[in-house]
Amino acid sequence: MTAESMLEIPSTEDVASILSTGKQAEQEPEDTLDWYFPELEPGRRPFGARVLVQLRRTKKKTKGGILIVEETQQTDKWNDQVARVVALGPLAFCNRETKEPWPEGAWAKVGDYVSVPRWGGDRWEKEIPGEEEKATFCIFNDHELISLITEDPRNVKAYIL
Repeated sequence: MTAESMLEIPSTEDVASILSTGKQAEQEPEDTLDWYFPELEPGRRPFGARVLVQLRRTKKKTKGGILIVEETQQTDKWNDQVARVVALGPLAFCNRETKEPWPEGAWAKVGDYVSVPRWGGDRWEKEIPGEEEKATFCIFNDHELISLITEDPRNVKAYIL
């Protein structure tokens, strides 16, 4: 079987129809922020100067529909550093002695996307209703957050060194 016989190339009429209707292809469920960060009750709240985050889920297939092997999914899962802030402890981003906010202000707020350390923190998983996959939550000290993600968190890539 040749590569050409495995591809389905649309006809010029199909392409013209798509262009004339102005419709874009429907977004795959795995491409939405809600899929990457499902709304779940983590079951814990941070004390003191700690920050609770939900780590980004890993994809099961490529944009082209190719299934990603389990070993690669697990490698991506444990090396991912993208997270959504879920909760802040009462002393997060505050002076520990005076309880006054840091002069530069809070580095992140609930709902922000941040980079977190690859290792460390207190990690646990929660079941996602209706799915066999689990969501991963983690608690870090406030000063351990690496950066605020200002672009679409779906586009941030993790590299293994």
